[in-house]
Amino acid sequence: MGIAPAFMFATGIENSIPTIQNGKVRVDEMESCGHYEKWRTDFDLVQDLGIYFLRYGPPLHRTFLGEGKYDWSFADETYADLLKRDIMPITDLCHFGAPDWIGNFQNPDFPALFATYAKAFAERFPWVQLYTPVNEMYICATFSARYGWWNEQLTSDQAFVTALKHIVKANVLAMQAILEVRPDAIFIQSESSEYFHAANPKAIKPAEIMNSDRFLSLDLNYGRRVDSEMFVFLMDNGMTREEYKFFLNVNLKHNCIMGNDYYITNEHRVAEDGSTQPSGEVFGYDGITWLYYDRYRLPVMHTETNLNQGPNGDEAVYWLWKEWANVLRVRNDGVPMVGFTWYSLTDQTDWDSALREKNGHVNPVGLYDLDRKIRPVGEAYKQLIADWREVLPTQSMCLRVPLVLPSEYNQQWAGTQETQAQEKQAATPTESTNADTVGR
Repeated sequence: MGIAPAFMFATGIENSIPTIQNGKVRVDEMESCGHYEKWRTDFDLVQDLGIYFLRYGPPLHRTFLGEGKYDWSFADETYADLLKRDIMPITDLCHFGAPDWIGNFQNPDFPALFATYAKAFAERFPWVQLYTPVNEMYICATFSARYGWWNEQLTSDQAFVTALKHIVKANVLAMQAILEVRPDAIFIQSESSEYFHAANPKAIKPAEIMNSDRFLSLDLNYGRRVDSEMFVFLMDNGMTREEYKFFLNVNLKHNCIMGNDYYITNEHRVAEDGSTQPSGEVFGYDGITWLYYDRYRLPVMHTETNLNQGPNGDEAVYWLWKEWANVLRVRNDGVPMVGFTWYSLTDQTDWDSALREKNGHVNPVGLYDLDRKIRPVGEAYKQLIADWREVLPTQSMCLRVPLVLPSEYNQQWAGTQETQAQEKQAATPTESTNADTVGR
């Protein structure tokens, strides 16, 4: 490719791995969607779409086998192929689940253990620059410890705070560990962007609390002081002052892009008793992204969206157009938008039950179906990329992420190694020189 694109058009390989049924059953989306067998074909499809950025990561539960124990066999194969193709992975290290030997997100050892894994990955694949260490931290904690759907399957405020502080700390420690190996690493926080609408005046207070609660993961991750009501909530439910101070001292924003995900299910209607129901699209991606940008003032990437193909076959195509129009609106109004993602490359399974059941139900949300046949939204996305790839760098606001392509990293690394070898040789006395020195 030669020059990194100025705007990151991306897709992803769905790699969720939560456990259900009290940890007895693992839901592995790479397995159910056929990626383990068809990964070469999947990478071919990424290239056919004209995409150079792929949200992707090795399955954590199959790779991280114990403290200091790793099985890199699948990652070695797949990442070597991505490197050969000059595709930049946005490496997704933890997607909704932990290895069996760690247990779940209530385990206080998870953050430090995960950081060792992140560093080991970075050392093995030093050409990888882009990372999402922990995907959708808020959603992971909510579904695992507040709704009782996954992993620890708990339903209390204390369990939620425990999961949240462990997940966010794991993300922070992983970023720090990766930076020790790759100082120019860039972290894209793929986080769900939510909004809660009050259904009536009596629902204003619970809706306000929920609209503060949704920011907790990113507030902690970026070292921002949480809202006062949220501080009391955290302290009342198990976060210590020392733990809170740890997050306040985080200073990694200069290495971060605020990735935000938006689906038609991300907006909610709140009743006066605090119960919620889907509201559908009200503010849309444009309106909600401004709320997050105003809070964190970071470059933004739209890191996930999709919609079922629908009975007419064009619903997903229309949703793609609508999301892209929102991205352009946000960008043209002054937010530094650096990328867009249709998630995922292929259809998924069992998201109709939010992965709470392992039924094998196919969700037709991919650019391709599970037979790897392109869907209408795949054709539309391919055309959108072709139309806009060369326009965006010269239109509206332009922000270039300092990307180093895999091929460029190899060249730089080889040049650095050669220079170091030459310097070492020049600094090392030869045998004759040693003899002369001794003789004197």
